Amino acid sequence: MNKICAFGDSVMKGIVEDYSRVTDSIKYIISNFSFAELCSLRLGLDIKNYARFGGTINQGMDLVEKHKDEVSDSRYCVIEYGGNDCSYHWDEISENPMSVHNPLTMLSDFRRQYSVLIDKIKERGASPVLLSLPLIDSERYFNHITKGLNADNILKWLGGDVDFIGHWHDMYNMAVWKLGAAKRVPVIDITSPFLIRKDYRDYLCNDGIHPNEDGHRIIADAICDYVTNLNNK
Repeated sequence: MNKICAFGDSVMKGIVEDYSRVTDSIKYIISNFSFAELCSLRLGLDIKNYARFGGTINQGMDLVEKHKDEVSDSRYCVIEYGGNDCSYHWDEISENPMSVHNPLTMLSDFRRQYSVLIDKIKERGASPVLLSLPLIDSERYFNHITKGLNADNILKWLGGDVDFIGHWHDMYNMAVWKLGAAKRVPVIDITSPFLIRKDYRDYLCNDGIHPNEDGHRIIADAICDYVTNLNNK
């Protein structure tokens, strides 16, 4: 049985930026060369991709329940969450930088819900496989999220350092690795393939958070190498 189902956010979905000459603007599209599509072709797998743009771990819980029959019919269930969970309501921060603001999913809730999600997939008879998070470019992402907002206020809330965004993102990535170890489920490393590049930003979209199509090829290479090495053991 080579069926695999996948749940995650826009990275898993294959969202990339596309420039339109007609409107002279950039929009998001689903790439035909996403890492999920590339892995499906290279490995000869039937991958049902249920990822959604803006997806969080809480939404993943709902999606797994909605597609529980498909999960039961799959050998593996690949999960990729965290990129949106660690984000904030930047418009609210822009208006009130001195207030307390929480991420879309608190880190403690992220760990707890992710653990429950893993258990639900196991109960359905599929083997969960986690993906680590790709790197982000804090500066580009800051410029992206502050468009139309008060960038000075957001920077003030960040403590004057945009790199806090990347560090906070790393916290959720570490949580994924720790969950994999605690729950004894595999984690495929799609972080290091970006780290070893001299400038990993070349493999990200202008928004600093979505891998571009070259970035998706890097992720596909990492996943295919992992599967090949696993099969050769």
